[in-house]
Amino acid sequence: MAHFEADAVGQLSSPVAPSSRRLLPLLFAGNAAMYALYVGVGSVLLPLQIEHIDAASKVANLGVVGGVAALFATVFNPVAGALSDRSGRRNPWILGGGLAAVAAMALLGGVRTVLLVAIGWCVGQAVMNIYQAALTSVVPDRIPLRQRGVASAAVGLGLPVGSTIGVLLASAFSHHYQLGYLALGLLVAAAAVLFTSAAREQRMPPKQPMPLRAQLATFLNVLREHDFRWAFIGRALLVLGYFAVTSYQLYILQDHIGLPSGLEPSKAVAILTPISAVAMTVSTVVGGVLSDRLDRRKLFVGLSAALAAVAQLIPLLSPTWPGMLAFAAVSGLAFGCFMAVDTALVTMVLPKAEDAARDMGVLNIANAGPQIIGPFVASAVVSLGGYPPLFLVGGLLSVLGAAAVLPIRAVR
Repeated sequence: MAHFEADAVGQLSSPVAPSSRRLLPLLFAGNAAMYALYVGVGSVLLPLQIEHIDAASKVANLGVVGGVAALFATVFNPVAGALSDRSGRRNPWILGGGLAAVAAMALLGGVRTVLLVAIGWCVGQAVMNIYQAALTSVVPDRIPLRQRGVASAAVGLGLPVGSTIGVLLASAFSHHYQLGYLALGLLVAAAAVLFTSAAREQRMPPKQPMPLRAQLATFLNVLREHDFRWAFIGRALLVLGYFAVTSYQLYILQDHIGLPSGLEPSKAVAILTPISAVAMTVSTVVGGVLSDRLDRRKLFVGLSAALAAVAQLIPLLSPTWPGMLAFAAVSGLAFGCFMAVDTALVTMVLPKAEDAARDMGVLNIANAGPQIIGPFVASAVVSLGGYPPLFLVGGLLSVLGAAAVLPIRAVR
């Protein structure tokens, strides 16, 4: 374990080679465009479109569409990855997925029934997962092991920056959501063209994909490890609590929060998202540095998860616009610190250093799975009791996420 930890530190402190340095801004741009589409569609355009089709059933319909599309994406992602593995190339899949995103978004913006919206968003998820699977593989393919930390930071910054761009762009077209879909598709296409024209690649030997049975065995084996299993559970619970609330943010602003006169809900989302993104970026850096200096991981993971629970109480106790501003800032601080420190914690409880990439892939299920379940959970809670119980459920899940790290033995 000590040997693996030293390797991780070495990765973060090593200078970046010139060839790798040229990839970093391209990786940032490619990931930022991807998150812009995911967050812009999921937070603004899709809820607006579903409300336009059937306002009375918007909560239930958004839960079904979001959940089905997320399930489809989770299943399709390894398929897309296997296709690029077999070809020994990444750039053609990045370019193809990016260009296809334009057509998929145009299709999604043009449909007029909930069923067709679900199908259209599944098509969008398919082409975006082709793009995402190939882009994600660039780091292990082309970045030396000792430079992965810097590359991961460039990729990670794509989330707050991309989500802000996506929400601002989607909100600008809130009254013409068809154009909003098209604009986000064009953004991904532009990033794909930029990446593939500036980052040339050499064909690699084709890889044989792992059979489904072997993938399932890998998943079950690594979850038998005590510390990793609790880290997995903690991550899944907090992500579920976070996305159960944020996926319904537009409807919360429409139906539960008292907004200032003249402020439309879609514009309010465009204000809240940058606040959360800035807070997330700051806490990611500060939390990571402090946890390194103090050599304490569980403390920071527990505090950030508890802070996430506090954030959920703010709009519950104060369903006002200032309350939502405070919620955005506090939840961003909590989620950014949690994700940064929890990722470091997980690297310290991986069963084997040589299987680190595989096991971190298993951990990604704790990120993706709750995003499948989240819309269904949120829809059921809101349908039964309205929005206040949704904040309670989100806070409870965050507390349980904090409690899940306590049994971990190998990390302070």
